[in-house]
Amino acid sequence: MLKQNLGKPLKWLPGTNLPRLLLCLLFFISLLTLIVLGSTIYFPRNVFPTTTVIYQEQPPLPLSFHGKIFDLQTQVGVLLEQIHSDTKEAKSLAKFSDQVIRIAVALDKLATRLSHHVSNLPANATEMSNVDEDSSDPEESKADASEEFISNHVFMAGELKNYTSPKPNRVAGKKTFLGVEAVNPSIGMACAAMASNLDRFMSYKLFGTCPDDWDLAQRLIISGCDPLPRRRCFSRTPPNYTMPMPSSNSLWTQPRDVNILWSNYKCKDYQCLLSNQTVNKRGFFKCSDCFDLSKRRWEVPANKTELAEFTIDQVLALKPGEIRVGLDFGPTTGSFAALMREKNVTVATATLNLGAPFNEVIALRGLLPLYISVGSRLPFFDNTLDIVHSSLFLDGWVGAELLQFVLFDWDRVLRPRGLLWVDRFFCKKEDVKMYVNEFERLRYRKLLWRVVPKSDKSEDEFFFSAVLEKPLRP
Repeated sequence: MLKQNLGKPLKWLPGTNLPRLLLCLLFFISLLTLIVLGSTIYFPRNVFPTTTVIYQEQPPLPLSFHGKIFDLQTQVGVLLEQIHSDTKEAKSLAKFSDQVIRIAVALDKLATRLSHHVSNLPANATEMSNVDEDSSDPEESKADASEEFISNHVFMAGELKNYTSPKPNRVAGKKTFLGVEAVNPSIGMACAAMASNLDRFMSYKLFGTCPDDWDLAQRLIISGCDPLPRRRCFSRTPPNYTMPMPSSNSLWTQPRDVNILWSNYKCKDYQCLLSNQTVNKRGFFKCSDCFDLSKRRWEVPANKTELAEFTIDQVLALKPGEIRVGLDFGPTTGSFAALMREKNVTVATATLNLGAPFNEVIALRGLLPLYISVGSRLPFFDNTLDIVHSSLFLDGWVGAELLQFVLFDWDRVLRPRGLLWVDRFFCKKEDVKMYVNEFERLRYRKLLWRVVPKSDKSEDEFFFSAVLEKPLRP
C-alpha cells in the first residue's frame, strides 16, 4: 500500500513532467468523486407523495466522505496553481513530493473506509420508500452533523467559515427557549444536515392544498435551514374565517378565535392563551403575558429611576419628529408596534410562533409581522431604519460571537443617527461586563443607559437597558 512507502524518498524518473503527473492525480480524485456521488444518486421520485414507490438505491454515504474528497481536490488544485510560480525544478520536486504523498495516503485511507462502509451494509439496505421518514426534531439531533458538514468544506474567506459555524449558547449543552443548543446562521447550508426533514417539507400534492406543517418548517428555520424552498401548493385557511376588525379598533381588541388555525398549538382558543394555568406549558414563557392586549402592561412610572425600562415618550423625545420607521425584535404580539403606531411610527415586528400564534395575532391587530429567526440576515437595505428595538429575546443565553453578528446586522440597517434601543437585556451578574463590552464595541453614543439588578432574582441577574445613537461614518 502507499502508506508503506512513506519512509522512502520519492524518486522522479528522468524527463518526468510534474504538471502532467499532478493532472493525472487530479483526474483520479475526480473519478473517485464521481464513484462516491454515483452511489448516492436516487431514482426519480413520484411527484405525488400519496403513492409509495419502492425502488433500488444505495444508501447515502456520510457527509464527511464528500467533504474529505472535496478537500483533497482543493489541495491538488492549490498544488497545480503553485507549480506555475516555482521556477526551479529541484525546489518544486522537494516541496511537491511530500505533499502529493500525503494526498495519496489520504486517498488510501478513504478507500479503506469506503470498503468497510459497503461491506457493513444490511441485507435490505437497497429497499427504501420515496419519503425518508424522520420524526426526530432536527435541532436536537442534527447540530453536530451540520457542524461536520460545514467544517469539511473549504472556504477561501476565513470570516465566511467563521460565520457559518454553529454559535453555541453561553451555557454549553443547555437549550434555549428556541429549543436549540446552538444557533446555525442561515445561508441554506444547514439544510444538508437535515435532509430527511426538508424532504418531508417538500413532499406534497402539486397544485393541491399544502400540508398543515408550519411547525416542521419552523423547526427547520430555527435550525438554520433558512430560507426554505418555495412550494407549489395552496396554504390552508381557518374553516370559519371572517373579515378582521377595522384598524380603528383592532390594535387593543382580542382577535376572534375563528381567524386563527389552531391545529398545531396546544391552546385551541384565545382564552387558553390568557389562562394562568397553562402559561408555563405552552413554550412562550419569555412573554407569558404577551396575549394580554392591554396598555397597562406598558405603563412605566416616570418617578422610579431604579426600574430598567425607559418609556416610549422618553425615547421619542430624543429625536423629535425623526423616528418614522423601525423594527421590533423579540417574542411579542406587537404591543410595542401598536404603541408606536399611535405615535405615527411604523414598526415591523420580528418574531417566531413559539408555541402560540404570535404572527397571526400581530397581523389581526393590523400590524406588520416579520417571520424570521435570530440566525437570519435582516431583509432590509442598508441605512434605512430610524430605530431598532429589542426586548426579552437576546439575553444571557446568547454567545458573544452570535451577539456580534446580530448587533452588526442591526447596525447595517440603521441609518446614521438612528437609535438602537436595548430594552431589558438580562444576564448573570458575572457576565454583565462581557455583554456591555459587546454593545460598546459599536461605538455608539450613549443617550440613555441603565444597569440594575433584577428584583426577582436576589441580585443574581442584572437588567441592562440602553438607547444608543449610531454615529456618522465616512
